[in-house]
Amino acid sequence: MCGITGWVSFDRDLTQQRERLDAMTRTMDCRGPDAGGVWLDRRAALGHRRLAVIDIEGGTQPMVLPTDDGPVVITYSGEVYNYTELRSELLRRGHRFETRSDTEVVLHGYVEWGEAVAERLNGMFAFAVWDSRVEKLVLIRDRMGVKPLYYYATDDGVLFGSEPKAILANPLADRAVDLAGLRELVSFTQTPGSSVWCGMNEVVPGGLVTVDRSGLREHRYWTLPTRPHTDDRETTVATVRELLEDIVSRQLVSDVPRCTLLSGGLDSSVITALAAAKLGRPGEHGEAGEKVRSFAVDFVGREDDFVADELRGTTDAPYAREVAAHVGSQHEAIVLDHASIADPDVRRAVITARDSPLSLGDMDTSLYLLFKAIRQQSTVALSGESADEVFGGYRWFHLPEVQAAQTFPWMAVFVSGARAQVSDRFNADITAALDLPAYIKDRYAEALGEVERAEGESDHEARMRELCHLHLTRFVRMLLERKDRISMAVGLEVRVPFCDHRLVEYVYNTPWSLKSFDGREKSLLRAATADLLPKSVLERVKAPYPATLDPHYTGALLQQSKELLTTDDPVFDLVDRGWLENITRQDCATMPIDVRNGMERVLDLSTWLDIYRPELRL
Repeated sequence: MCGITGWVSFDRDLTQQRERLDAMTRTMDCRGPDAGGVWLDRRAALGHRRLAVIDIEGGTQPMVLPTDDGPVVITYSGEVYNYTELRSELLRRGHRFETRSDTEVVLHGYVEWGEAVAERLNGMFAFAVWDSRVEKLVLIRDRMGVKPLYYYATDDGVLFGSEPKAILANPLADRAVDLAGLRELVSFTQTPGSSVWCGMNEVVPGGLVTVDRSGLREHRYWTLPTRPHTDDRETTVATVRELLEDIVSRQLVSDVPRCTLLSGGLDSSVITALAAAKLGRPGEHGEAGEKVRSFAVDFVGREDDFVADELRGTTDAPYAREVAAHVGSQHEAIVLDHASIADPDVRRAVITARDSPLSLGDMDTSLYLLFKAIRQQSTVALSGESADEVFGGYRWFHLPEVQAAQTFPWMAVFVSGARAQVSDRFNADITAALDLPAYIKDRYAEALGEVERAEGESDHEARMRELCHLHLTRFVRMLLERKDRISMAVGLEVRVPFCDHRLVEYVYNTPWSLKSFDGREKSLLRAATADLLPKSVLERVKAPYPATLDPHYTGALLQQSKELLTTDDPVFDLVDRGWLENITRQDCATMPIDVRNGMERVLDLSTWLDIYRPELRL
C-alpha cells in the first residue's frame, strides 16, 4: 500500500520540475513511510511513497521496464491478490522478472495486455502507467474503489494523486471550492467521479483514464453486472463459503505482520475465524501454524455504563472476547478516553487525512487512534467492512417504509439527524443556494438510472436490487474512503475481503428472497459460516461502529465551541453563529446525539478551513 502522484505536460520540460514533484510526493509520506522515489522525463514525472508489504527489498518505485521503443514506468498503490497466477502466465509468455513484487507483475501485465490488464486483476489498487512508446498516461482504479485516485486536467496535460492534497501541492491546481463541491461535502451522496475541489475529479471505481496529446478520455472497464442466478439455496451458501475461504487466504499474504479488526459483530468475526483457521494450519514444509492477532476499539467505562438504544442494542467487547477465545486469536482491546478522542490535534490529523470536513466526529477520531495503536504492532489488517452492503445487513433494508422511500435509503432513516448535522448549521443564504433537496433528488435519479433489471424479476426483487446497487455504488464508497484515508494516515494497510469483486457480483445477483431466507439480515453469510462462530455471535443483532456517549466528551466539544465563538473564524461565513451559540447553552448531559454531531461538524469545518484555506466560490 502506497501513495502515488504525478504530472504529465506536453508543453514543458518536466525534468526541470523536480522541486514541484518532490512537494507533491511529500504529501504522501504518511501513506508510504518506508521509502520514496521519483522518475522524471520531458513529458512525465511520477512520484511514489512506499509502505512495504510484499518483497520488502525488491518493490522500489517508480518502477521502470525498458523496451526497444522506450521505457514503460509505473507508480502503483495497493495489492493484487492473484499476482502469482498472473506472474506464471507472463513467464510462459516470455517475460522475465527481477523482483517478487506484485507491482512488477502489473507493469509486465500492462506491456503484455495494455489497458486490458485491469480486467485481469483481483485486488484493491490505483496506479498510473506512463507509456513513453506512445507518450500516453494510463490511470486505473480497482472495481469497488477501495483505493483512491484523483486527477486534475491542465491546459497541456494532467496532475494526479492518491489524495487531493498531492494535486493541490502543485500551483497549477486551483485550491477552490464552489457550491457543487460544498453540496458533495454535506449531501452524503458521494457521486462517482466527483470531488470537493474545483476542476478535480476522481477516477471512478472500475474506471480508466488515458491522457495523450489528443486529450483526456474516460472509460469504465467494470460496472456491477446483472446476471441470472440459478443456484439453489444449498449451492449458494456453499459458494459463498468457498469464495470467502479463497479470498481470506489470498488476502493474508504478506511479508510484514498482519492482524484482523474484531468488533464481535458477525462480519469481523467471520474474517477473524477464517484467518485463524488458515494461519493455524501447518505450513507446506511442516512448520507450525501461527495465531492470528485481533484488535478492537473500546471506551473507558463503556461496558459498565452502556445503555442500549435503537442503533446499538449490545456493546461489542464481550462478543469480541468470546470470538477471540473461540477461534484462538491473540486479542487486544484499544481502550480510549474522552480526552483523547476530543483532542483538537487528533481532529486536525483526521481532517488532514480526509482532505475534507466530511467527518463522522468521534467515530473518526477513535478510528484514527485505533489504527495508530495497531500500527505499532502490525502493518496489515483485515476488516469486515462492506459486508452489510454486500449481504443486505442494515436494518433499513428490511423496513417497508424505507423500501418504498424515493430517496437514498440511509437518508430515509437518518433524515432528521441529517438536518441537524447539515442544513441547520448553515446560514440562510448558503442553505438556499445549496438547495440540497433538489441536489439529492437528482443524484438519486441518476443512481437509479445505472441499475439493470433482471429478466423476469418481480417488482419487489427489482426494488431490492436497486437498494443493493445504491449501497454498493454509493454508500460503501463513503465508508471505503473513510477507511482508506484514516488507515493510511498512520501507514496501516487495511484489506477488505468482502469487496472482492467475485463475491460482490455473485451475491448482488442472488435474489433478495435468498439473501433473507431466514427472515433476518445477512442470511447467506450467517449460513455460510455457522460452523465457525459462537451461537451468541451468530444470533447477535447488528450494532454499528461504536460511538462514545460519555458526557465529558460532549463537554469538551462545548468548551471548544465556546472558544470558537469568541473568534472571527471564517467558518461563520458559512455557519449560523446564532445556531452554534444556542447549542452551547445546552446541558452536555442531556444534549441529543444529533445536536452533538452537528457541533462536531462545525468544529471539523473550522479545522478544514484553517488547514486548506480554500477559496470559497459560493
